[in-house]
Parts: sequence; C-alpha cells; structure tokens
Amino acid sequence: MEQTRTSIFQQPAWVVAFALTAAIAWGWAFPLIKIGFNAFGITADMTGGKMLFAGIRFAAAGLIILSVARGSGRSFRKSKRSDWWFILAFALMNTALHYFFFYVGMSHSEGSRAAILNSLGTFLVVLLACACFKTDKLTSRKILGCSIGFAGILTLNLGGADSGKFSWLGDGMIILNALCSACANLMTRGLSRRIDVFVGTGYSLTIGGMLLIVPGLLLGGTLPHVSLLGIICLLLLIAISALGFALYNKLLSCNPIGKVAIYNSLIPIVGAVTSCLCLGETFQPKYAIAGGLATIGIYIINKGKG
Repeated sequence: MEQTRTSIFQQPAWVVAFALTAAIAWGWAFPLIKIGFNAFGITADMTGGKMLFAGIRFAAAGLIILSVARGSGRSFRKSKRSDWWFILAFALMNTALHYFFFYVGMSHSEGSRAAILNSLGTFLVVLLACACFKTDKLTSRKILGCSIGFAGILTLNLGGADSGKFSWLGDGMIILNALCSACANLMTRGLSRRIDVFVGTGYSLTIGGMLLIVPGLLLGGTLPHVSLLGIICLLLLIAISALGFALYNKLLSCNPIGKVAIYNSLIPIVGAVTSCLCLGETFQPKYAIAGGLATIGIYIINKGKG
C-alpha cells in the first residue's frame, strides 16, 4: 500500500537517475547550440535568428510533451481560469526570457565559460528558496556553500585577455539567464498545484517558444543556411528540452528543491568538457578550479540535514 502511494519520482534511486539524466543532457546543450548556430549561419549580431532558433526548439519540445501527456491520459484540467496567467508567467520566466538571455549570452561567450557561469543559478535557487519558503531556512552551512560557489564563479574572471574577461553581452546575459532559471525553479511548485506538472511543462515550453518565434520573425530572424548538421543539432536540442524539463520539473514538484538542485553541479562540468571536446576550445585551468569550487559549494549546501 505504501509503495503505491510513493511516486517513482520520490524514490531515492530514481531521483538520482532522473536528475543525473536531466543534468547531463543539459550539459550537452552548450556545444550543440554553438554548433547549431554555425551550421545555420547564425552570427553573433543576428538576434532575430537566435530567437527563432530557440523558439523552434522549445515550441517543438513542448508539443512533444503535450502529445505524450495526452496519449498517456494525463489530466489537462486547471483549477480556474486565473491559472492561465500563472502558466503564462511561468512560460515567460522558464522559457522565453530564460532562453533569450541564454542564447544571446552563448553567442558572445565560449561554451565552456558559459557552462560554468550558468551554475550561478543553483546558488540563487538556494537563497531564493530561503526567502520564499518557510521550510527552507538560511543556515550557516548554506551561507558557506554559496560563498564557495560564488568564489568559483568569480574565478572565471581571473587572468589576462587570453583567458577571457567579463562582458555584458556574454557573461551578463548568462547571469540574467541563471536568475530566470532560479525563479522558474521556485515557480514549479505553484505550477504543480494548478495543473499536472507534465502538462504545465508542455504548455510553458510551447507558449514560451512562440513568445520567442514571433518577435524573432518580427526582427527579421531567419535560418540562413539550412543544413543536415543544423537539423540534427536542432533535433537533439529539442529532445534534450523535452526530456530534461519533463523530468526536472516533476522532480522539483515532489522533492525538496535543494535535494534536486545538487545534481545541477554536473551541468557546468559536462558543458565545459563537451564544449572543449566538440568546439576545440582551450580548456583553461581556471575552468577546472571554478567547476570544482561550484561542486564543493553545492555539496556543502546539500549534505546533512536542514
């Protein structure tokens, strides 16, 4: 009887498996986006093209999730009409703004650097959860973990011009992306109280994707050179979004946020390594230091109780 009441998404072994799957998949997105930009001929100054590329990715992923949810008999019923406003706000934060900042930042930054800087969102989730939820208290352990994690982020800006310096269009956009991601993580709890979380995720990706496609087209966005490589990258990114968001949002809806967020420490490591392997970027020693500090910070935040 107890087993039937316990969701597979709350069983420790499956939480680990699903969270690892989402984190590793998202880590691979960093080089795939850069390769996709090059394959489609989208240059750093083509904001409309980047929005169109991102919009197609998320709208398609959302439609896939909604189709699977419909086929599996999940409920599409909402508690009340006002729930649509929350779903719209979630779509704006979780997809439209989140990935507008992400794609602009990615085109002005090395994939490996952006991957590690993006881990800032993990620490923002911890701090915002303490401010928003009574069950999440700000402890000395969390302060220590966040401090070490932020030290890792600051490590990215050490060194001369060859190792990369802070830029608003690159690093600044990735930071804004991390902030949107953290806010969306907290909003997932509210989403799950209004609608089935898989259905809500599908709606948010589809609506958020359209919120990127329309302005992208109005800005003259196109995919200049359609190629097989570009299509393959886009399809892989669609699969990553559908799988990653469906698993991660469900985990957030029925587990402590910190317990799930710890696995995001893998994203910068996977993103940095795969970017260097796939894009031929130079692996700076400070990337290893920053990634290590970020991982230690997340471990400290999540070890033990409280």
